[in-house]
Amino acid sequence: MGGDKSKTRKQKKRLKCLRVFYFSANIREYFMKSKSILKFVSKAIPVLILVVAIGLAAYQFGFSRGEQAILKTPPSNIDEGLGINDKVDFSIFWEAWRRLEEFYIDKHQIDYKTMVYGAVDGMVKSIGDPYTTYFTPSQTESFNEELDGKYEGVGMVVGIKEEQLTVISPFKGTPAERAGLRAGDKILKIGDIFTKDITIEEAVKTIKGKPGTEVKLLIQRKDWSEPKEFTLKRETIKIPTIELTSQNGVSIIKIYQFNKILISEFQDTAREILNSGDKKLIIDLRDNPGGYLEVAQIIAGWFLKEGEVVVIQDEGVDKEKKQYFSQGPSIFVDYPMIILINEGSASAAEILAGALRDQRNIKLVGQKSFGKGSVQEQIDLSDASSLKVTVAKWLTPNGVSLDKDGLDPDVEVTDSTSTIDAQLDKAIELLR
Repeated sequence: MGGDKSKTRKQKKRLKCLRVFYFSANIREYFMKSKSILKFVSKAIPVLILVVAIGLAAYQFGFSRGEQAILKTPPSNIDEGLGINDKVDFSIFWEAWRRLEEFYIDKHQIDYKTMVYGAVDGMVKSIGDPYTTYFTPSQTESFNEELDGKYEGVGMVVGIKEEQLTVISPFKGTPAERAGLRAGDKILKIGDIFTKDITIEEAVKTIKGKPGTEVKLLIQRKDWSEPKEFTLKRETIKIPTIELTSQNGVSIIKIYQFNKILISEFQDTAREILNSGDKKLIIDLRDNPGGYLEVAQIIAGWFLKEGEVVVIQDEGVDKEKKQYFSQGPSIFVDYPMIILINEGSASAAEILAGALRDQRNIKLVGQKSFGKGSVQEQIDLSDASSLKVTVAKWLTPNGVSLDKDGLDPDVEVTDSTSTIDAQLDKAIELLR
């Protein structure tokens, strides 16, 4: 029995040693594996960090690109409706629009319609043509009123001459004429506003106003050493259209403007001339700022044979020139005539004068004309605003450009005075 117990104790001791051995081996194996894991982890962490960083950067890049894409698309309440050339990055417009919305301090003061009108106006001005302009709905209404022969202001037409706002012509019996303004006068200031860098439409809007109010104009004239200030009181202006007088068998047709009502009024004038028995004519186009081409074409038809060229429209390179022809009735085609012009004769007035000189060799008497030989077409837009766009240049039937240079008179006569109309006297003398 004792031997068995001793044997049992030895077996237990051996088993205990084996357990300790196996435990030690497991511990050693565990630490060996742990060391490998730590080594792996130590190598994997930088890679993991790099992957996470790339992921975050990609997310941020994608978010930024998405934000930029949103900025560069039109707001949902605006219909872009534009066929923009692929070469033009129009997205910058919407980006600026949204940034303005985002950062401007007085957001409640933002008028989105005014922003749109301002953007269109800036776009049109960037072309650099003083006669290509944008009219808001209210400006369009005002412009059409003027062509209809009535508006509120001081009664003169202005244009750009030698890069300076210039009086083309004051209308008869208006504040501008009574104040002594003349064709060719340079307008340096309107009130406190210098005119050097403003458009014609901005100048006109500033000069116009409610009847009874005043506007101050700083004027420079060729023979003045210093500019002078004029104060004009605004009135409701009724622009005259045509006036007929007669001297010694000569009918003198004074045309003030080629507006919409001239066609019917000229028919009445023609009947008066035929009933008078006068067989010689003077067409007075002095201080006539022009108007509609179609009206000038119809008026020319009274003095030219049907089918003769009135004017040539040059639309630029690679485009065929377009000719406008006389449509008759050619009633006065055989009447001896003289045409009076001066610095205030522009646009449609120059078209008529150039046509009659080229086709009938009619002499021009007076002074060099203004030189407004570009063609503007008024294009109505969907919200009652409009564009006045230069679409072509005018050429006389002989191909002489009317733009900038104007028409030189065949007989030059210096400006008439308040008591003596030397230009008209010369025209009557030549007809005799």
